[in-house]
Amino acid sequence: MHTRSFGRDPHQVSLLGFGAQRIVDEHDCTEEQAIAIIRRAVELGVNYFDTAPSYSDGQSEARVGMGLRGLRDQVWIATKTGGRTRDLAWKDLEGSLKRLGTDYIDEWRIHNVMQPHDLDAIFAKGGALEALVEAREQGVVRKLSISGHTDPRLLSEAIRRFPFDSALVALSALDHFIYSFAHEFVPLAVEKGVAVIGMKVMALGQLAPWTEQALRYTWSLPVSTAILGVSKMDQLEADVEIAKRFTPMTDIERVQFFQEIMPLVRADVLRWKASEWMSGEWYKLPELNR
Repeated sequence: MHTRSFGRDPHQVSLLGFGAQRIVDEHDCTEEQAIAIIRRAVELGVNYFDTAPSYSDGQSEARVGMGLRGLRDQVWIATKTGGRTRDLAWKDLEGSLKRLGTDYIDEWRIHNVMQPHDLDAIFAKGGALEALVEAREQGVVRKLSISGHTDPRLLSEAIRRFPFDSALVALSALDHFIYSFAHEFVPLAVEKGVAVIGMKVMALGQLAPWTEQALRYTWSLPVSTAILGVSKMDQLEADVEIAKRFTPMTDIERVQFFQEIMPLVRADVLRWKASEWMSGEWYKLPELNR
């Protein structure tokens, strides 16, 4: 398994990150299967696990905790808070620690910053950022993070205001064409030493016919890791094989790939770039107050 440094931190994370949103009942993955998939992932060299309390009402975190029992010192666990206030964020963290069965989180991130009012609330007095800083000072979390699916300008503004350690952003090949984090956020993050974690790599399964090209596109960007959701053992093992043989995508290969997938650059496909989920209309860029 290839590894890369975590932004300005030399800690090495696996090129393939484990997205734990799908190891839950609603994706037809039993608890027994989830634990086996997680433990097999560690065996195969995956050391980066991403989850959130909002994933199936905590079931994802609970299963990650069970799957990583006895392996905690071998892995990096990232989880999130959807809270915009200090108190709500702390409540999320307390629940996450309990479900994950750990006394610390490697990376704690503010989840899905989509609108300017989200950013304003996070940075306000009594906002979620206060909880992140306090938790780090207390040793409950190690790295502070932020995530966004939709508007790269908001994430850029966030890392200008505060030295976040990392950012989880949408970096599928389809995202390249609309509100592109690859164009508008990643260069600034690299300049500031912020670790970039790619998500939505398979565009909610729309890029499945081009799985290897989709992965190679995202991994060819200056990312520390990219998370992929799995719910079956064969999916994990196939993704690991692609990671093991990864080579950067050439310019010619990228253009050829873009030509094939361009018909999918639609708001009903890139639902996280729509004004509302499945609205079929593109998100409207709001005015930013600086």
